[in-house]
Amino acid sequence: MILVLGGARSGKSGFAMRLAEQISKSPPTYLATGEAGDPEMAHRITKHKAERADRWTTWEGEAGDLPAWLAGRRGVFLLDCLTFWLSRLMFSSPEAESADEIEWEKKETLLMSLCEQLADCEHRDAVLVVVSNEVGSGLVPPTIMGRRFRDLQGRANQLMASRADAVAFMVAGIPAWIKGKPPEKTS
Repeated sequence: MILVLGGARSGKSGFAMRLAEQISKSPPTYLATGEAGDPEMAHRITKHKAERADRWTTWEGEAGDLPAWLAGRRGVFLLDCLTFWLSRLMFSSPEAESADEIEWEKKETLLMSLCEQLADCEHRDAVLVVVSNEVGSGLVPPTIMGRRFRDLQGRANQLMASRADAVAFMVAGIPAWIKGKPPEKTS
């Protein structure tokens, strides 16, 4: 697994796409996690699809189905991005917005279990490139939902980084390898 972290518009996705194309001998698979909830997001998704053109295969399924779908598959996969994937999962049920901490802790445990399944790459004949937002460098969010998401994303990033063979941190389009280095061509 290769984790590509960074802030908004740091160049994460473009770098990760180029990396996946470099290491893959066959067309890589783009694991699309964004949802077109408004016209601007629909436009972004259309642009992303056009950038990949026929050089990629695309998976666009239900967020919760991704770990099971990925299990046992071979090749190079680009998850873009973990942040969208987690937010879709988090807001897919009312527990996320509940003030009840016990309900939230159950939901958080379930979400981290899905992250564990996703991170379980060492048992696959695959390379998973994961793009994720580093959300811990900003201000403490003023709402319970914001703090819950920031904490969940931070824990998920730590999990992915601990399992990753390589981690790149993107700053202004420049990758700084903070763990390992990218693999050679694999599949």
